[in-house]
This record gives sequence, C-alpha cells and structure tokens, in this order.
Amino acid sequence: MPMNAPERLALPDIQSQIDGRNIAIDAVGVNGVRYPITIASEGKPTSTLGTYSMTVGLSASAKGTHMSRFIELLEAAKNPIGQTEFITLGLDMLSRLDATYGTIEVKFPYFIRKTAPVSQVQSLLDVDVGWKAVVSTRHSPIFSMRVVVAATSLCPCSKEISAYGAHNQRSHIVIDAEINGDMSIEELISVAEQGASCEVYGLLKRVDEKYVTERAYDNPKFVEDLARDIAVALNAEHRVDRYCVEVENFESIHNHSAVARINNGAQRGNSALRHGCM
Repeated sequence: MPMNAPERLALPDIQSQIDGRNIAIDAVGVNGVRYPITIASEGKPTSTLGTYSMTVGLSASAKGTHMSRFIELLEAAKNPIGQTEFITLGLDMLSRLDATYGTIEVKFPYFIRKTAPVSQVQSLLDVDVGWKAVVSTRHSPIFSMRVVVAATSLCPCSKEISAYGAHNQRSHIVIDAEINGDMSIEELISVAEQGASCEVYGLLKRVDEKYVTERAYDNPKFVEDLARDIAVALNAEHRVDRYCVEVENFESIHNHSAVARINNGAQRGNSALRHGCM
C-alpha cells in the first residue's frame, strides 16, 4: 500500500472543530441532488429520478456538518421506498449527521397507467410528486406529499349563457397534504381528478374524445368549485391532517389564468403550509 494512501494519512477534520461564534444554524445540507429512486406505491416498484434536498440543524458549537454523509445516505438506500421507508431514511440522516432534527425532501416525475373510458386503450400519464419528512429525535415525524395533477374544467357561466358549446380549459391542481397514515400516490391523485370536470389522458380514441368532452360539459366547474370540492374530499379523509389546495385554470378565452387556493394549515399554525402550496 502506498505511503500516502488515505488509510495511512492523518487528515484533519475541520468540520468537527468547535466554532466560537455561538450561533446555531437552523438548516444546513445539500440541495438539488439528483439520484435514482425506486418508489413503492400500491405494492409495485416504480423507478424514476429524484431531486433531493436534505438539511439538518447544526448546534452553536459545531463548526460544520459532514456534507458527504448526505450522499452516503442515498447510496445506502437500495430497496424501493414508500412513505414509511422515507421517514426511516430521514431518521437515518439524523443518526449519520449526529443531529437532533432535520428535513429530507424529494421531487420526482411519477407515471400512472390510465385506461381510456370507452376504448379501454392504456397509456402512461406523468404527475409531478414531492415527498417531505420533517424528523426529530424528540418529536414524531411529519410526512407530507405533494402532487401536481392536470385535469379539465368547463365554465358553468359559459355553458349557461351560450346557445351551444362552452369554453373549457386545462387545469393544474396542486395538493400539498400532511399524511398521518399509509396513503398511496395514486389515491391523492384520484382526489384531485375526481374534483375536476373531467380527467385527462395520455391516449384517447375518437369515442373517448366524445366521452370526455360530454363528461366535462355535464360537469361544469369554476376554479372555485374545483378547490372547494377537493377540500371537501380532503376534509373527509382521516389520513389527511393539514393541507393546501391550489388550482390554476389556463383560460382558453383570456390571456391570463384563474387561480384559487384553500389552505387549512394557515388556521392551524403550520408555517410549512401557510403561504401557499408551492
């Protein structure tokens, strides 16, 4: 073994030195780390690419944290990750960094298989998903899930005043919810889709286009209706605690969007959800 091999060198550990400024740091870590991830949802593993943010609190006396250990954490995660495993990953982060609290977040594209309503042809549809775990050695972990779901909305006013037809638009529905039980990604997506005038699909035949067009026409909703109907569904879901719902309709007859937001976290003092869903 060469004399200058790492195993033989006594290298200083600057991060472990004492800092004399006596100022604690609320969050220190890494951001924008892209790493492969296999998601476990509804009993099936799905491989995708995750973008991570991982931070821990740093005591006033510690000079720095060990940044390499965040990457070691991801490298050690070999099995499919569900909600429980993600929380465990956060607790492992605290152990590796010798920290008492921290936050781990990951955002990833998630593909669900959709079946067209009439022809039954299948296709994949992508949904942006985010997981966040706030972990502590003194308190129970808090897990939240965020989905951004595309849907269709049809204007009730346009339908009412027009001799024929009505204008519709594509909507983006954002749900950011604290989950207190095992709730799949697909279930939260379904809450968003069921609150819209109609779902969207990756692949449709003509018979399907007829169905979804008429389905939306029979189920008109303002942007306010979408937000409220989704909030009603979340209020009835015992696995959801605090939540934020934000809907944006990309208007087809205006050069601007219509938006609505319902944030029940603001009334309950949750700062993480206080200023919108983004």
